[in-house]
Amino acid sequence: MQTRRSGILLHITSLPSPYGIGDFGHGAYRFADFLASSGQNVWQVLPLEPTSTFCGNSPYCTYSAFAGNPVLISPDLLIEQGFLHASEVQDRSDFADERVDFDKVSQYKYQLLQLAFERFVSHQGTDHEFNRFCEENAAWLDDYALFISLKKNFGGACWNEWPPELRDRDPAAIGEWKERLNNEIFAAKFFQYLFSRQWSALKKYCNGKNIQIMGDIPIYVSLDSADVWTHPHIFKLDEAKRPVFVAGVPPDYFSSAGQLWGNPVYNWESLRENRYSWWIDRVGHNLTLFDMIRLDHFRGFVGYWEVAATEATAVNGRWVEVPTRDFFDTLLRRFPYLPIIAEDLGTITPDVREAMARYGFAGMKLLLFAFGDDLANNPYVPHNHTQNSVVYTGTHDNNTVRGWFSKEASDDDKNRLFKYLGRSVGGDAVHWELVRMAMMSIAATAIVPIQDVLGLGEEARMNLPAAAAGNWGWRLREELLTNEVAEKLLQVSRVYGRS
Repeated sequence: MQTRRSGILLHITSLPSPYGIGDFGHGAYRFADFLASSGQNVWQVLPLEPTSTFCGNSPYCTYSAFAGNPVLISPDLLIEQGFLHASEVQDRSDFADERVDFDKVSQYKYQLLQLAFERFVSHQGTDHEFNRFCEENAAWLDDYALFISLKKNFGGACWNEWPPELRDRDPAAIGEWKERLNNEIFAAKFFQYLFSRQWSALKKYCNGKNIQIMGDIPIYVSLDSADVWTHPHIFKLDEAKRPVFVAGVPPDYFSSAGQLWGNPVYNWESLRENRYSWWIDRVGHNLTLFDMIRLDHFRGFVGYWEVAATEATAVNGRWVEVPTRDFFDTLLRRFPYLPIIAEDLGTITPDVREAMARYGFAGMKLLLFAFGDDLANNPYVPHNHTQNSVVYTGTHDNNTVRGWFSKEASDDDKNRLFKYLGRSVGGDAVHWELVRMAMMSIAATAIVPIQDVLGLGEEARMNLPAAAAGNWGWRLREELLTNEVAEKLLQVSRVYGRS
Protein backbone atom coordinates (compact mmCIF):
# COMPACT_ATOMS: atom_id res chain seq x y z
CA MET A 1 0.00 0.00 0.00
CA GLN A 2 3.03 2.31 0.32
CA THR A 3 4.22 1.81 -3.25
CA ARG A 4 4.14 5.02 -5.29
CA ARG A 5 1.69 4.43 -8.13
CA SER A 6 -1.29 5.84 -10.03
CA GLY A 7 -4.43 4.60 -11.68
CA ILE A 8 -7.83 5.29 -13.19
CA LEU A 9 -11.35 5.16 -11.80
CA LEU A 10 -13.78 3.69 -14.34
CA HIS A 11 -16.73 1.47 -13.50
CA ILE A 12 -17.33 -1.65 -15.61
CA THR A 13 -20.76 -0.43 -16.79
CA SER A 14 -19.07 2.61 -18.38
CA LEU A 15 -16.78 0.57 -20.62
CA PRO A 16 -17.29 0.54 -24.39
CA SER A 17 -19.21 -2.46 -25.70
CA PRO A 18 -21.79 -3.16 -28.43
CA TYR A 19 -24.40 -4.38 -25.93
CA GLY A 20 -25.62 -1.15 -24.34
CA ILE A 21 -23.51 -1.48 -21.17
CA GLY A 22 -19.89 -2.10 -20.31
CA ASP A 23 -19.04 -5.70 -19.51
CA PHE A 24 -16.12 -8.10 -19.06
CA GLY A 25 -15.59 -8.46 -22.79
CA HIS A 26 -13.09 -7.11 -25.29
CA GLY A 27 -13.66 -3.48 -24.32
CA ALA A 28 -12.47 -4.27 -20.79
CA TYR A 29 -9.29 -5.92 -22.09
CA ARG A 30 -8.60 -2.98 -24.39
CA PHE A 31 -8.99 -0.63 -21.44
CA ALA A 32 -6.51 -2.73 -19.47
CA ASP A 33 -4.12 -2.34 -22.41
CA PHE A 34 -4.68 1.42 -22.30
CA LEU A 35 -3.84 1.44 -18.59
CA ALA A 36 -0.64 -0.49 -19.21
CA SER A 37 0.44 1.70 -22.14
CA SER A 38 -0.19 4.85 -20.09
CA GLY A 39 1.86 3.62 -17.13
CA GLN A 40 -1.04 3.09 -14.73
CA ASN A 41 -0.92 0.43 -12.02
CA VAL A 42 -4.42 0.60 -10.52
CA TRP A 43 -7.91 0.19 -11.96
CA GLN A 44 -10.59 1.26 -9.49
CA VAL A 45 -14.13 0.01 -10.04
CA LEU A 46 -17.40 0.49 -8.16
CA PRO A 47 -19.28 -2.42 -6.50
CA LEU A 48 -20.03 -5.29 -8.87
CA GLU A 49 -23.12 -6.70 -7.13
CA PRO A 50 -26.60 -7.04 -8.74
CA THR A 51 -28.43 -3.71 -9.00
CA SER A 52 -32.11 -2.86 -9.32
CA THR A 53 -34.17 -0.21 -11.08
CA PHE A 54 -35.99 0.32 -7.77
CA CYS A 55 -32.76 1.87 -6.43
CA GLY A 56 -31.99 3.77 -9.61
CA ASN A 57 -29.46 1.10 -10.66
CA SER A 58 -27.02 2.25 -8.02
CA PRO A 59 -24.15 -0.19 -7.42
CA TYR A 60 -24.47 0.77 -3.74
CA CYS A 61 -28.02 -0.64 -3.51
CA THR A 62 -27.94 -4.32 -4.39
CA TYR A 63 -29.63 -7.67 -3.86
CA SER A 64 -26.53 -9.28 -2.40
CA ALA A 65 -23.21 -8.39 -0.78
CA PHE A 66 -21.62 -11.45 -2.42
CA ALA A 67 -23.22 -12.12 -5.81
CA GLY A 68 -22.08 -10.54 -9.07
CA ASN A 69 -24.25 -8.56 -11.48
CA PRO A 70 -25.15 -10.86 -14.41
CA VAL A 71 -25.57 -7.94 -16.85
CA LEU A 72 -21.76 -7.50 -16.68
CA ILE A 73 -21.29 -10.87 -18.39
CA SER A 74 -19.98 -10.49 -21.93
CA PRO A 75 -22.01 -12.09 -24.75
CA ASP A 76 -18.91 -12.06 -26.96
CA LEU A 77 -17.02 -14.20 -24.47
CA LEU A 78 -20.01 -16.53 -24.14
CA ILE A 79 -19.80 -17.06 -27.91
CA GLU A 80 -16.09 -17.84 -27.65
CA GLN A 81 -16.78 -20.23 -24.76
CA GLY A 82 -19.49 -22.05 -26.72
CA PHE A 83 -22.44 -20.97 -24.58
CA LEU A 84 -23.98 -18.83 -27.37
CA HIS A 85 -23.99 -18.76 -31.16
CA ALA A 86 -23.00 -15.57 -32.95
CA SER A 87 -26.37 -15.49 -34.74
CA GLU A 88 -28.14 -15.23 -31.37
CA VAL A 89 -26.65 -11.83 -30.51
CA GLN A 90 -27.19 -10.00 -33.79
CA ASP A 91 -30.22 -8.01 -32.63
CA ARG A 92 -28.73 -5.39 -30.34
CA SER A 93 -31.80 -3.11 -30.40
CA ASP A 94 -29.81 -0.04 -31.39
CA PHE A 95 -28.24 0.52 -27.98
CA ALA A 96 -26.83 4.00 -27.36
CA ASP A 97 -23.07 4.36 -27.00
CA GLU A 98 -23.08 7.18 -24.45
CA ARG A 99 -25.76 6.21 -21.89
CA VAL A 100 -26.97 2.94 -20.38
CA ASP A 101 -30.66 2.14 -20.71
CA PHE A 102 -30.70 -0.28 -17.77
CA ASP A 103 -34.19 -1.69 -18.36
CA LYS A 104 -33.51 -2.35 -22.03
CA VAL A 105 -30.08 -3.81 -21.36
CA SER A 106 -31.28 -6.09 -18.56
CA GLN A 107 -34.08 -7.53 -20.67
CA TYR A 108 -31.72 -8.17 -23.56
CA LYS A 109 -28.90 -9.63 -21.47
CA TYR A 110 -31.13 -12.01 -19.50
CA GLN A 111 -32.60 -13.37 -22.73
CA LEU A 112 -29.08 -14.23 -23.85
CA LEU A 113 -28.16 -15.66 -20.47
CA GLN A 114 -31.23 -17.89 -20.54
CA LEU A 115 -30.18 -19.21 -23.95
CA ALA A 116 -26.72 -19.93 -22.58
CA PHE A 117 -28.23 -21.70 -19.59
CA GLU A 118 -30.45 -23.91 -21.71
CA ARG A 119 -27.42 -24.91 -23.77
CA PHE A 120 -25.48 -25.64 -20.60
CA VAL A 121 -28.12 -27.79 -18.91
CA SER A 122 -27.42 -30.89 -20.97
CA HIS A 123 -23.71 -30.74 -20.02
CA GLN A 124 -24.02 -30.03 -16.30
CA GLY A 125 -22.98 -33.46 -15.17
CA THR A 126 -19.56 -33.22 -16.80
CA ASP A 127 -18.77 -29.58 -15.95
CA HIS A 128 -16.54 -30.11 -12.93
CA GLU A 129 -15.55 -26.43 -12.86
CA PHE A 130 -19.17 -25.40 -12.33
CA ASN A 131 -19.69 -28.03 -9.65
CA ARG A 132 -16.54 -26.90 -7.86
CA PHE A 133 -17.66 -23.25 -8.04
CA CYS A 134 -20.99 -24.16 -6.43
CA GLU A 135 -19.29 -26.12 -3.66
CA GLU A 136 -16.72 -23.44 -2.87
CA ASN A 137 -19.32 -20.66 -2.74
CA ALA A 138 -22.21 -22.59 -1.19
CA ALA A 139 -22.13 -20.46 1.99
CA TRP A 140 -23.66 -17.50 0.11
CA LEU A 141 -24.60 -18.93 -3.30
CA ASP A 142 -27.33 -21.33 -2.14
CA ASP A 143 -29.21 -18.63 -0.24
CA TYR A 144 -28.75 -16.00 -2.94
CA ALA A 145 -29.98 -18.31 -5.73
CA LEU A 146 -33.07 -19.22 -3.71
CA PHE A 147 -33.65 -15.58 -2.75
CA ILE A 148 -33.50 -14.23 -6.30
CA SER A 149 -35.71 -17.08 -7.55
CA LEU A 150 -38.30 -16.46 -4.85
CA LYS A 151 -38.20 -12.75 -5.54
CA LYS A 152 -39.00 -13.37 -9.19
CA ASN A 153 -41.76 -15.79 -8.24
CA PHE A 154 -43.41 -13.18 -5.98
CA GLY A 155 -43.34 -10.43 -8.58
CA GLY A 156 -40.35 -8.60 -7.17
CA ALA A 157 -41.83 -8.09 -3.70
CA CYS A 158 -39.42 -7.45 -0.83
CA TRP A 159 -38.70 -10.64 1.11
CA ASN A 160 -40.40 -9.37 4.28
CA GLU A 161 -43.65 -9.24 2.28
CA TRP A 162 -43.46 -12.92 1.30
CA PRO A 163 -45.60 -15.50 3.09
CA PRO A 164 -44.53 -15.58 6.77
CA GLU A 165 -43.10 -19.09 6.54
CA LEU A 166 -40.70 -17.94 3.81
CA ARG A 167 -40.06 -14.56 5.36
CA ASP A 168 -39.01 -16.35 8.55
CA ARG A 169 -37.17 -19.14 6.69
CA ASP A 170 -39.18 -22.04 8.06
CA PRO A 171 -37.10 -25.14 7.13
CA ALA A 172 -40.06 -27.06 5.71
CA ALA A 173 -41.11 -24.13 3.52
CA ILE A 174 -37.54 -23.54 2.38
CA GLY A 175 -37.19 -27.19 1.39
CA GLU A 176 -40.49 -27.17 -0.48
CA TRP A 177 -39.63 -24.04 -2.48
CA LYS A 178 -36.16 -25.30 -3.31
CA GLU A 179 -37.83 -28.24 -5.03
CA ARG A 180 -40.45 -26.07 -6.72
CA LEU A 181 -37.90 -23.54 -8.06
CA ASN A 182 -35.13 -26.00 -8.77
CA ASN A 183 -34.62 -24.90 -12.38
CA GLU A 184 -34.61 -21.18 -11.54
CA ILE A 185 -32.13 -21.76 -8.71
CA PHE A 186 -29.90 -23.74 -11.03
CA ALA A 187 -29.97 -20.90 -13.57
CA ALA A 188 -29.12 -18.29 -10.92
CA LYS A 189 -26.08 -20.32 -9.86
CA PHE A 190 -25.03 -20.73 -13.48
CA PHE A 191 -25.13 -16.97 -14.05
CA GLN A 192 -22.92 -16.47 -11.00
CA TYR A 193 -20.52 -19.06 -12.37
CA LEU A 194 -20.28 -17.19 -15.67
CA PHE A 195 -19.73 -13.91 -13.83
CA SER A 196 -16.95 -15.41 -11.71
CA ARG A 197 -15.30 -17.07 -14.67
CA GLN A 198 -15.20 -13.91 -16.80
CA TRP A 199 -14.20 -11.57 -13.97
CA SER A 200 -11.42 -13.88 -12.77
CA ALA A 201 -9.99 -14.03 -16.30
CA LEU A 202 -10.06 -10.24 -16.62
CA LYS A 203 -8.42 -9.73 -13.22
CA LYS A 204 -5.72 -12.26 -14.10
CA TYR A 205 -5.06 -10.37 -17.35
CA CYS A 206 -4.76 -7.07 -15.47
CA ASN A 207 -2.47 -8.53 -12.82
CA GLY A 208 -0.28 -9.91 -15.59
CA LYS A 209 0.19 -6.34 -16.81
CA ASN A 210 1.09 -5.13 -13.29
CA ILE A 211 -2.35 -3.58 -12.82
CA GLN A 212 -4.07 -4.07 -9.47
CA ILE A 213 -7.84 -3.91 -9.13
CA MET A 214 -9.33 -1.72 -6.40
CA GLY A 215 -12.85 -2.69 -5.43
CA ASP A 216 -15.43 -0.98 -3.25
CA ILE A 217 -17.35 -2.35 -0.25
CA PRO A 218 -20.42 -0.32 0.74
CA ILE A 219 -20.73 -0.31 4.52
CA TYR A 220 -24.45 -1.09 4.45
CA VAL A 221 -26.57 -3.56 2.51
CA SER A 222 -30.09 -3.16 1.20
CA LEU A 223 -33.06 -4.36 3.23
CA ASP A 224 -34.26 -6.22 0.13
CA SER A 225 -31.22 -8.45 -0.09
CA ALA A 226 -30.32 -12.07 0.39
CA ASP A 227 -28.05 -11.04 3.27
CA VAL A 228 -30.76 -9.46 5.45
CA TRP A 229 -33.18 -12.28 4.64
CA THR A 230 -30.58 -14.91 5.55
CA HIS A 231 -29.02 -13.15 8.55
CA PRO A 232 -31.80 -11.02 10.11
CA HIS A 233 -30.24 -11.35 13.57
CA ILE A 234 -27.29 -9.13 12.66
CA PHE A 235 -29.59 -6.23 11.77
CA LYS A 236 -31.99 -4.19 13.93
CA LEU A 237 -35.34 -5.59 12.76
CA ASP A 238 -38.68 -6.12 14.49
CA GLU A 239 -40.64 -9.39 14.67
CA ALA A 240 -42.15 -8.76 11.22
CA LYS A 241 -38.59 -8.35 9.87
CA ARG A 242 -39.02 -4.62 9.28
CA PRO A 243 -36.22 -2.19 10.18
CA VAL A 244 -36.48 -0.60 13.60
CA PHE A 245 -33.68 1.83 12.77
CA VAL A 246 -32.18 2.86 9.45
CA ALA A 247 -28.88 4.42 8.42
CA GLY A 248 -28.04 7.95 7.39
CA VAL A 249 -25.94 10.95 8.33
CA PRO A 250 -26.98 13.93 10.46
CA PRO A 251 -27.61 17.46 9.23
CA ASP A 252 -24.48 19.31 8.12
CA TYR A 253 -23.29 22.22 6.02
CA PHE A 254 -24.55 20.51 2.86
CA SER A 255 -28.01 19.42 4.05
CA SER A 256 -30.14 20.84 6.86
CA ALA A 257 -32.16 17.59 6.94
CA GLY A 258 -29.17 15.26 6.81
CA GLN A 259 -29.28 12.19 4.58
CA LEU A 260 -31.67 9.33 5.23
CA TRP A 261 -30.30 6.31 3.37
CA GLY A 262 -32.89 3.82 4.61
CA ASN A 263 -30.58 0.79 4.92
CA PRO A 264 -31.11 -1.36 8.02
CA VAL A 265 -28.35 -0.75 10.56
CA TYR A 266 -26.25 -3.52 12.05
CA ASN A 267 -26.80 -5.10 15.43
CA TRP A 268 -23.15 -4.90 16.44
CA GLU A 269 -23.76 -6.85 19.65
CA SER A 270 -25.02 -9.79 17.60
CA LEU A 271 -22.11 -9.42 15.19
CA ARG A 272 -19.66 -9.45 18.11
CA GLU A 273 -21.24 -12.56 19.63
CA ASN A 274 -20.67 -14.38 16.32
CA ARG A 275 -17.13 -12.95 16.10
CA TYR A 276 -18.11 -10.94 13.03
CA SER A 277 -18.38 -14.06 10.88
CA TRP A 278 -20.57 -12.40 8.23
CA TRP A 279 -18.12 -9.51 7.84
CA ILE A 280 -15.16 -11.89 7.74
CA ASP A 281 -16.86 -13.86 4.98
CA ARG A 282 -17.69 -10.64 3.11
CA VAL A 283 -14.16 -9.23 3.29
CA GLY A 284 -12.66 -12.60 2.38
CA HIS A 285 -14.94 -12.86 -0.64
CA ASN A 286 -13.97 -9.38 -1.79
CA LEU A 287 -10.29 -10.19 -1.43
CA THR A 288 -10.79 -12.95 -4.01
CA LEU A 289 -12.31 -10.38 -6.38
CA PHE A 290 -9.94 -7.46 -5.81
CA ASP A 291 -6.33 -6.72 -4.91
CA MET A 292 -7.32 -3.89 -2.57
CA ILE A 293 -10.62 -2.62 -1.23
CA ARG A 294 -12.10 0.76 -0.39
CA LEU A 295 -14.36 0.72 2.67
CA ASP A 296 -17.19 3.12 1.95
CA HIS A 297 -18.31 5.43 4.80
CA PHE A 298 -15.47 4.36 7.10
CA ARG A 299 -16.84 6.70 9.75
CA GLY A 300 -19.65 4.17 10.31
CA PHE A 301 -17.16 1.56 11.54
CA VAL A 302 -16.41 3.78 14.55
CA GLY A 303 -19.83 5.26 15.23
CA TYR A 304 -22.94 5.42 13.08
CA TRP A 305 -26.01 7.63 12.86
CA GLU A 306 -29.18 5.63 13.36
CA VAL A 307 -32.67 7.00 12.79
CA ALA A 308 -36.00 5.46 13.76
CA ALA A 309 -37.55 3.86 10.68
CA THR A 310 -40.67 5.98 11.20
CA GLU A 311 -38.81 9.27 10.67
CA ALA A 312 -39.10 11.17 7.39
CA THR A 313 -35.66 12.82 7.66
CA ALA A 314 -32.34 12.10 9.35
CA VAL A 315 -32.64 15.00 11.79
CA ASN A 316 -33.89 13.03 14.80
CA GLY A 317 -31.19 10.40 14.96
CA ARG A 318 -28.43 9.47 17.38
CA TRP A 319 -24.82 8.37 17.30
CA VAL A 320 -24.17 4.74 18.27
CA GLU A 321 -20.71 3.44 19.04
CA VAL A 322 -19.24 0.44 17.24
CA PRO A 323 -16.81 -2.06 18.85
CA THR A 324 -14.18 -0.77 16.43
CA ARG A 325 -11.05 -2.19 18.01
CA ASP A 326 -12.52 -5.64 18.61
CA PHE A 327 -13.89 -5.73 15.06
CA PHE A 328 -10.70 -4.74 13.26
CA ASP A 329 -8.48 -6.79 15.56
CA THR A 330 -10.60 -9.81 14.70
CA LEU A 331 -10.55 -8.96 11.01
CA LEU A 332 -6.77 -8.49 10.96
CA ARG A 333 -6.17 -11.77 12.76
CA ARG A 334 -7.94 -13.42 9.84
CA PHE A 335 -6.36 -11.18 7.16
CA PRO A 336 -2.99 -9.93 8.51
CA TYR A 337 -2.18 -7.88 5.42
CA LEU A 338 -5.48 -6.17 4.78
CA PRO A 339 -5.18 -3.71 1.85
CA ILE A 340 -7.82 -1.17 2.91
CA ILE A 341 -8.48 2.37 1.76
CA ALA A 342 -10.82 4.16 4.17
CA GLU A 343 -13.37 6.52 2.65
CA ASP A 344 -12.95 9.30 5.20
CA LEU A 345 -14.51 12.25 3.39
CA GLY A 346 -16.71 14.81 5.11
CA THR A 347 -16.69 15.66 8.81
CA ILE A 348 -14.34 13.21 10.50
CA THR A 349 -13.97 13.13 14.27
CA PRO A 350 -10.77 12.37 16.24
CA ASP A 351 -11.90 8.84 17.12
CA VAL A 352 -12.13 8.00 13.40
CA ARG A 353 -8.63 9.42 12.80
CA GLU A 354 -7.36 7.41 15.75
CA ALA A 355 -8.78 4.17 14.31
CA MET A 356 -7.25 4.84 10.90
CA ALA A 357 -3.87 5.60 12.46
CA ARG A 358 -3.98 2.54 14.72
CA TYR A 359 -4.46 0.18 11.78
CA GLY A 360 -2.52 2.13 9.19
CA PHE A 361 -5.46 2.49 6.81
CA ALA A 362 -4.95 4.95 3.97
CA GLY A 363 -7.40 7.85 3.72
CA MET A 364 -8.64 9.86 0.75
CA LYS A 365 -7.70 13.37 -0.42
CA LEU A 366 -9.93 15.09 -3.00
CA LEU A 367 -8.52 18.00 -4.96
CA LEU A 368 -11.99 19.31 -5.75
CA PHE A 369 -12.31 20.01 -2.01
CA ALA A 370 -8.94 21.76 -1.76
CA PHE A 371 -9.65 25.33 -2.80
CA GLY A 372 -12.19 26.59 -0.29
CA ASP A 373 -11.51 28.97 2.57
CA ASP A 374 -8.27 28.75 4.58
CA LEU A 375 -6.26 27.36 1.69
CA ALA A 376 -3.06 27.03 3.71
CA ASN A 377 -4.61 24.63 6.24
CA ASN A 378 -7.07 22.77 4.01
CA PRO A 379 -6.40 19.01 4.48
CA TYR A 380 -7.09 18.32 0.80
CA VAL A 381 -4.56 20.77 -0.65
CA PRO A 382 -1.40 18.93 -1.79
CA HIS A 383 1.08 20.43 0.69
CA ASN A 384 -1.01 18.94 3.53
CA HIS A 385 -1.23 15.42 2.07
CA THR A 386 0.37 12.44 3.75
CA GLN A 387 2.06 9.47 2.14
CA ASN A 388 -0.41 6.97 3.53
CA SER A 389 -3.33 8.28 1.49
CA VAL A 390 -4.95 8.13 -1.93
CA VAL A 391 -5.28 11.42 -3.78
CA TYR A 392 -8.14 11.88 -6.25
CA THR A 393 -9.07 14.73 -8.53
CA GLY A 394 -12.66 13.71 -7.73
CA THR A 395 -14.76 10.57 -7.29
CA HIS A 396 -17.89 9.08 -8.83
CA ASP A 397 -19.99 11.26 -6.50
CA ASN A 398 -18.42 14.54 -7.68
CA ASN A 399 -18.72 16.58 -10.82
CA THR A 400 -15.87 16.21 -13.28
CA VAL A 401 -13.02 18.71 -12.87
CA ARG A 402 -14.15 20.59 -15.96
CA GLY A 403 -17.79 20.47 -14.82
CA TRP A 404 -16.80 21.75 -11.37
CA PHE A 405 -14.75 24.58 -12.85
CA SER A 406 -17.49 25.76 -15.18
CA LYS A 407 -20.60 25.06 -13.06
CA GLU A 408 -19.74 24.90 -9.37
CA ALA A 409 -16.49 26.70 -8.50
CA SER A 410 -16.98 30.25 -7.27
CA ASP A 411 -14.76 33.10 -8.42
CA ASP A 412 -13.00 32.88 -5.06
CA ASP A 413 -12.42 29.12 -5.54
CA LYS A 414 -10.92 29.78 -8.96
CA ASN A 415 -8.71 32.58 -7.69
CA ARG A 416 -7.38 30.38 -4.90
CA LEU A 417 -6.68 27.65 -7.46
CA PHE A 418 -4.85 30.15 -9.70
CA LYS A 419 -2.76 31.40 -6.78
CA TYR A 420 -1.83 27.85 -5.89
CA LEU A 421 -0.86 27.10 -9.48
CA GLY A 422 0.92 30.42 -9.88
CA ARG A 423 -1.06 31.29 -13.01
CA SER A 424 -4.56 31.41 -14.43
CA VAL A 425 -5.93 28.56 -16.55
CA GLY A 426 -9.08 28.11 -18.61
CA GLY A 427 -11.77 25.46 -18.56
CA ASP A 428 -10.16 23.56 -21.42
CA ALA A 429 -6.91 23.06 -19.48
CA VAL A 430 -7.90 22.87 -15.83
CA HIS A 431 -8.33 19.09 -15.80
CA TRP A 432 -4.69 18.44 -16.69
CA GLU A 433 -3.56 20.90 -14.03
CA LEU A 434 -5.38 18.88 -11.38
CA VAL A 435 -4.17 15.59 -12.85
CA ARG A 436 -0.62 16.89 -12.59
CA MET A 437 -1.28 18.13 -9.06
CA ALA A 438 -2.52 14.66 -8.05
CA MET A 439 0.52 13.01 -9.62
CA MET A 440 2.99 15.29 -7.82
CA SER A 441 1.33 14.76 -4.40
CA ILE A 442 3.26 12.92 -1.72
CA ALA A 443 0.29 10.53 -1.44
CA ALA A 444 1.41 7.01 -2.32
CA THR A 445 -1.49 6.42 -4.70
CA ALA A 446 -3.09 8.83 -7.16
CA ILE A 447 -6.41 7.94 -8.78
CA VAL A 448 -8.00 9.97 -11.57
CA PRO A 449 -11.48 9.32 -13.00
CA ILE A 450 -11.16 8.73 -16.74
CA GLN A 451 -13.49 11.71 -17.28
CA ASP A 452 -10.80 13.99 -15.83
CA VAL A 453 -8.04 12.45 -17.94
CA LEU A 454 -10.15 13.24 -21.00
CA GLY A 455 -11.32 16.66 -19.83
CA LEU A 456 -15.02 15.85 -20.10
CA GLY A 457 -17.68 18.17 -18.73
CA GLU A 458 -20.68 17.86 -16.44
CA GLU A 459 -22.48 15.63 -18.95
CA ALA A 460 -20.01 12.86 -18.07
CA ARG A 461 -20.74 12.93 -14.36
CA MET A 462 -21.40 9.46 -12.95
CA ASN A 463 -23.57 10.26 -9.94
CA LEU A 464 -25.32 13.25 -8.41
CA PRO A 465 -26.12 12.06 -4.85
CA ALA A 466 -29.08 14.41 -4.46
CA ALA A 467 -30.80 13.06 -7.58
CA ALA A 468 -32.94 9.91 -7.30
CA ALA A 469 -32.85 9.14 -11.03
CA GLY A 470 -30.59 9.63 -14.03
CA ASN A 471 -27.37 8.43 -12.39
CA TRP A 472 -24.84 5.68 -13.15
CA GLY A 473 -25.53 5.64 -16.90
CA TRP A 474 -22.50 7.45 -18.35
CA ARG A 475 -20.42 5.46 -20.86
CA LEU A 476 -16.98 5.98 -22.34
CA ARG A 477 -16.58 6.28 -26.10
CA GLU A 478 -13.61 4.14 -27.07
CA GLU A 479 -12.30 6.55 -29.70
CA LEU A 480 -11.43 8.97 -26.89
CA LEU A 481 -8.71 6.62 -25.63
CA THR A 482 -6.11 7.77 -28.15
CA ASN A 483 -2.40 7.04 -28.24
CA GLU A 484 -1.80 10.73 -27.58
CA VAL A 485 -3.79 10.60 -24.34
CA ALA A 486 -1.95 7.45 -23.25
CA GLU A 487 1.43 9.03 -23.96
CA LYS A 488 0.58 12.23 -22.08
CA LEU A 489 -0.61 10.24 -19.07
CA LEU A 490 2.49 8.06 -19.22
CA GLN A 491 4.81 11.07 -19.24
CA VAL A 492 3.17 12.82 -16.30
CA SER A 493 3.20 9.55 -14.36
CA ARG A 494 6.92 9.11 -15.06
CA VAL A 495 7.84 12.67 -14.14
CA TYR A 496 6.39 12.20 -10.66
CA GLY A 497 7.69 8.68 -10.11
CA ARG A 498 4.44 6.77 -10.45
CA SER A 499 5.03 4.72 -13.58
